[in-house]
Amino acid sequence: MDLGQVLHMNGGVGEKSYANNSLLQQKVISTTKLLRDESIINVCGNTLPKSLAIADLGCSCGPNTLLVISETIKVVEKLYKKKNHKSPEYKIFLNDLPGNDFNTIFQSLDTFKENLRNEIKTEMDHCYIFGAPGSFYSRLFPDNSMHFVHSSYSLQFLSKVPKGVDDNKGNIYLSSTSPSNVLKAYYDQYKTDFSYFLKCRAQELVEGGCLFVTLIGRQSEDPSSKEISYLWDFMSVALKDMVLEGIIKEENLNSFNVPLYYPSLSEVKLEVLTEGSFSINQLDSSQIIFKELDNYKDAFNSKISGSLTEDGYNLGQCIRAIAEPLLVGHFGESVTKEAFNRFQKYVTDNVPKDRTKITNITMVLTKRP
Repeated sequence: MDLGQVLHMNGGVGEKSYANNSLLQQKVISTTKLLRDESIINVCGNTLPKSLAIADLGCSCGPNTLLVISETIKVVEKLYKKKNHKSPEYKIFLNDLPGNDFNTIFQSLDTFKENLRNEIKTEMDHCYIFGAPGSFYSRLFPDNSMHFVHSSYSLQFLSKVPKGVDDNKGNIYLSSTSPSNVLKAYYDQYKTDFSYFLKCRAQELVEGGCLFVTLIGRQSEDPSSKEISYLWDFMSVALKDMVLEGIIKEENLNSFNVPLYYPSLSEVKLEVLTEGSFSINQLDSSQIIFKELDNYKDAFNSKISGSLTEDGYNLGQCIRAIAEPLLVGHFGESVTKEAFNRFQKYVTDNVPKDRTKITNITMVLTKRP
């Protein structure tokens, strides 16, 4: 299975699309706004570069894709106006894997630019927006070319399924029943990927450039903790039921593992310090309770609708928008459709939203001299 083609969110603007099921991601972007604004001001405040290069890694497709870019440009425009300085030229790079729905993004760019100019009401200089398809676990940009690199809710994905997890039978992710060698394989793959990610970004950022990352993590030091992995346990149950009913073969289930790892705060800090290219401005964790999302849409005039049902935030639909292409690539479309129908029922019947939390880890890193 080529992850470059199947590891992407559901495209388009339909009911099951990521565009209509990314309210959680929008909430996280909103929560980190003040810290992000402070970070871009720190990058630009002293030198006021004439040309500013910004990248969003794992941009996906939907209302959130250009949200960070828009907010960042507004902050920069305000700063330059305060300093009585001419607006900079903007070079914006939107990165995701090749299977991402870049066409929908490109079709929205003219409207985005027009709306942005109307909102900021300044003589904004040229704004060039580029697609940058490829894995962020590789080099994406020339040496010393980027000022601000942002990524939100992407780095929990690994570059590939770890090797040596064949005996993780009956599970599709880390679980309390996963053998110790499987836990180690996932952790080793995470360390390899994250360390190389940091190395690549350090080569691409200018001295003093900022790397701003938010990802899903965990509070516990136990990688098989049920904090978030219980959702994949529900999918495992759905698939195992389908094995018992003869819908899929057991070996097909046993050969499937999701390429994800939710690190702890200490694991993230250890890799940043070990790799050594960055100083840590801020590194902390926070939590979002799913119940809070029920009131978020109206409060922030969100355009995202598909995640909300009569019962509030649709957690199952959110997971489907993220993971469906991955399962389709392994099990096929009809099996995946049935699996998610069952998964949705398990989630609805068993997950109390008022006690369901997602741990977020946010890091602000500056490239060392």
